[in-house]
Amino acid sequence: MPRRKDVPALGNLCLQSLAQHMQSVWVKDYSENYLDEYQFRFIMGPFNDLAGSLVQDLIRLLGESRRLTRAALHLLLLPHLQELSLRPCPGLVSNAIGQLVILRCKSLSSLDLHGCSRLSADVLVDLAEGLPQLSRLGLAETQANVQVLSAVGSCCRHLQELDVSRCKKVSPRALRHLAYDPLARSVCCPALRVLLAHGLEPAGDGGMVAALAFLLLALPRLEFLAHGAVPDALCLLHGQQLDGTGDAEGFPSLEELARWRGAAPGSPQLTLPLRRVEEVEEPALAAVHAVCPQAEEASVWLGDGPAGSWELLGWGRLARLTLGCAGWRGRVLAEALPLVRSLGHRLQTLALHGFCCQDELSLAALLASCPGLQAFSAELHAPPDTDPDGETPAEPPRWATDLLPHGLPQLQSFSLALASTTDVFPARHGLTLRATLASLLCHAPHLQILRLLSIPFPLDSVFETVLAAPGPPLLELQELSLAESRVSSRTVWLLLASEGCLHHLDLSHCRDIHRRDYDSFLQAVRKQRLDLDITWE
Repeated sequence: MPRRKDVPALGNLCLQSLAQHMQSVWVKDYSENYLDEYQFRFIMGPFNDLAGSLVQDLIRLLGESRRLTRAALHLLLLPHLQELSLRPCPGLVSNAIGQLVILRCKSLSSLDLHGCSRLSADVLVDLAEGLPQLSRLGLAETQANVQVLSAVGSCCRHLQELDVSRCKKVSPRALRHLAYDPLARSVCCPALRVLLAHGLEPAGDGGMVAALAFLLLALPRLEFLAHGAVPDALCLLHGQQLDGTGDAEGFPSLEELARWRGAAPGSPQLTLPLRRVEEVEEPALAAVHAVCPQAEEASVWLGDGPAGSWELLGWGRLARLTLGCAGWRGRVLAEALPLVRSLGHRLQTLALHGFCCQDELSLAALLASCPGLQAFSAELHAPPDTDPDGETPAEPPRWATDLLPHGLPQLQSFSLALASTTDVFPARHGLTLRATLASLLCHAPHLQILRLLSIPFPLDSVFETVLAAPGPPLLELQELSLAESRVSSRTVWLLLASEGCLHHLDLSHCRDIHRRDYDSFLQAVRKQRLDLDITWE
């Protein structure tokens, strides 16, 4: 059965006690005597003895429970902090708090200001200049602008990760200042590996495409640039359309940067060290493959045309792949089999969206082709029922589990959603898919997350087969979602009686689960003191 509730760890109990008494003891004294009288560089108190990670846990705990106040935050901005996330309390982070961070937290290597829109651009500049040792900086949804990114580029020489997503004042010009200082005529952020820039401007904006191409050339260690127009920028670089891109403010042209990267006209093809590429549409696939030969993760949208460019997906280091069907007709799942087989043991993560499960054995064949999978997710469409009036094959009392005899020994997460306009899968497909699931669950000993969503055929017999198998399977399963699937209370009782560490069970919109069943489940959980959260509606 799911584990009983553990006795809370002593450290957690201490943090809970601190959070509970912050306002009545420590915050009260500080608020009454010191808060508005002075700006202390250091505050000696009980929190100085807490490890930095525990201080961050306390900030998170107080923020999530809405008990964090300005005075409490003052007390927790301590000199020995190396990581600080103010994401749990963006409404409290004023310019005064920003200045306190600069004064007190000189040792920070990671600072997350996600959503802290009350901080002015001037204070963000001061933070960049006052904390030069930062390796991670989160500025998403802040007032970051060209001055802020210029300061970050010039001062944060050790920065490896930066998030400026959904910053309304970050323009293409601001991004150029992040990567290059026109006054010093030198590149900035030489160590930057990850730049998140979601939601800055529409992907079709020409100025943004050129700015992204500038970043790709000027940042020598960049491994991931997150923006919808990155594939367009890569196509621009692949086509060497680099002339006429100079800037009156002193920025080098793309042609000059390409020459600096050793890809002047007539030289070998320009390549970049990107490890991850996103939202690549099929027409751009050849250019992205040529410019980013070291890619380890890719998400690609395929059209309705012939599958002639699929071989370009066989990057030598590709380990994480997302394939989506952008065309209205979709693709047949069996078309992906040669690609998956070519990736073989390298493939760790595979996600498929919009494919049609035309051949009932294609899912089993695909899973068997990548035994090193750690995570798999698929949203599959139902094939047309070619024989709706034919005889329905009988369901066996126990499912055979030899479709995947070697299993997926490293699989930790599995998600399968079936979409159908008629809510009916052909009977033979239903039988084969259930046999595939039974074989998978019996041979995935380290599975922790399982989602079977909108499965239109009964799953009770699958779980009966799996939970009766030797081992038993599902011992490490922690989260199980059966939302909108055909499962009855019989399966839930089997799960409650089985061994394992299940702590979350989602039964949302399961039409065979009724209110009286849900109440009985909750009563059993309370009576046995199980550490299990059950969702139903």
